[in-house]
Amino acid sequence: MDPADFDAALLDPTRLSIVSLLAGVNWAEFGWVRETVGLSASALSKQVSTLEARGYVETKKGYVGKRPRTWVLLSQTGRDALEGHVAALHRIVEESQRAAARHEKQES
Repeated sequence: MDPADFDAALLDPTRLSIVSLLAGVNWAEFGWVRETVGLSASALSKQVSTLEARGYVETKKGYVGKRPRTWVLLSQTGRDALEGHVAALHRIVEESQRAAARHEKQES
């Protein structure tokens, strides 16, 4: 497996969790993402900034009533990165299973 098949930003389990969560929704409220992923607000903010710098997520700010809110969206670039990263993981599993099957066949 070529390491270039993996997305370096998504090797971090926290960022992988964030983009995976966002893949299933449209705009997600920051607080919901924070609670679902299990991070502090500052930790999530740092991760979102990293993903935003790569173009993987977009953010928008607004208000609900008088309360400020931030929403996060997985961009098409982020979706493509996630799909490529997951495909690379699937290839590892498939190659490992084929190698194990060949090994078992040789041992028999």
